[in-house]
Amino acid sequence: MKNIYSIIITSLILLNVALFSLTTSANNIAIDPTNIYPKVKLETSLGVIIVELDRVRAPITVDNFLTYVVTGEYNNTIFHRVVEDFIVQGGGYDADFVPKKTNKNIINESGNGLKNEIGTIAMAKENRPHTANRQFFFNINDNTNLDPGRRWGYAVFGVIVEGETVLEAIAKVKTDYNEALGWENVPLEPVMLIKATLLPAQ
Repeated sequence: MKNIYSIIITSLILLNVALFSLTTSANNIAIDPTNIYPKVKLETSLGVIIVELDRVRAPITVDNFLTYVVTGEYNNTIFHRVVEDFIVQGGGYDADFVPKKTNKNIINESGNGLKNEIGTIAMAKENRPHTANRQFFFNINDNTNLDPGRRWGYAVFGVIVEGETVLEAIAKVKTDYNEALGWENVPLEPVMLIKATLLPAQ
């Protein structure tokens, strides 16, 4: 009975993923909704990071992220916020700090059981819970304050499987207050996300 229940749940998850993929994939670009743990290669100016995403726990968030990946929307963007011992955030701006276009905001999946632990990737959002769209961040510490409790948290949807030292290098770049933008923790030298690629299923 337990196995049948698991099969039903898995089937429903895959169905939801497939439906979401059909409605969000720009230009009908395939993001392979049958791959439950897709991997994405992030080529940065400081090296390569590979993340494994979790469609079982965060199907909507994963497909949203992959939509930006396969349409090339993350290519030539910057990591605009680096807070040592906290997070590295990017995906939203080009090298001139011009905002990139966004798709619709997505449902907050922070209650999926995944924690904002060191080496995980999560979605950035505004104070309101369902405002994530394209910006993401890496946890470079165990940030339990970002997990849900009496408030909505930040949805974790994957983990680094290669390139931990690259993330460590990014986390150590020099930053300062950017007067023109009014932002804290902006890298003095741009750290680029040169290209994001969905890797073939293994």
